[in-house]
Amino acid sequence: MDYFKMTKAELESERQNLHKEYNAFERMGLNLDMSRGKPSPEQLDLSNAMISITDIKDDTGADARNYGNLEGLPEARRFFSELLGVSPAETLVGGNSSLDLMYQMIALGWQFGFKDSPNPWKDCGKLKFLCPVPGYDRHFRVTEIFGFEMLPVPMTAHGPDMAIIEELVRDDAVKGIWCTPVYSNPDGYTYSNDTVKRLAG
Repeated sequence: MDYFKMTKAELESERQNLHKEYNAFERMGLNLDMSRGKPSPEQLDLSNAMISITDIKDDTGADARNYGNLEGLPEARRFFSELLGVSPAETLVGGNSSLDLMYQMIALGWQFGFKDSPNPWKDCGKLKFLCPVPGYDRHFRVTEIFGFEMLPVPMTAHGPDMAIIEELVRDDAVKGIWCTPVYSNPDGYTYSNDTVKRLAG
């Protein structure tokens, strides 16, 4: 249906039909939670034991209730380093919102640049970002906010299509890629070792 080709009478009829459909849904009294990535009650129950913890010192003797260091709790870094297959020294634990950390990284690049990109991205002209698809819309929203042209990269069961990535990154305007290498959203794929090595190369 092409609304641009419809007459005024046809548009009015369509509006009335859609209004009837909307009212029918409204009468159903649905209470739908459309949020994504929200833990189930069973997952939340896994953290119940934390409420009764009385040992408040971390491995360094610091009070874990207070401001911590930038890298995160040593115990948390050790735990997640095992899951990620890297050393604790290569692991940062910065809160429970990865999206917030990602936003902060983009904002830092935008305002200050990075070691391999010393000029602030805002001064670099056209900006591009690689977006494996299907992907997470909130990741894409961050790059949209900062004015990046988003370049779609098809996902495979082994991760994003590396042949396409290796071609696209020849363009200096490409500043990064959205990656969730383990259990990527929404397909749940884990990147293969070969994909990870090529991404890091």
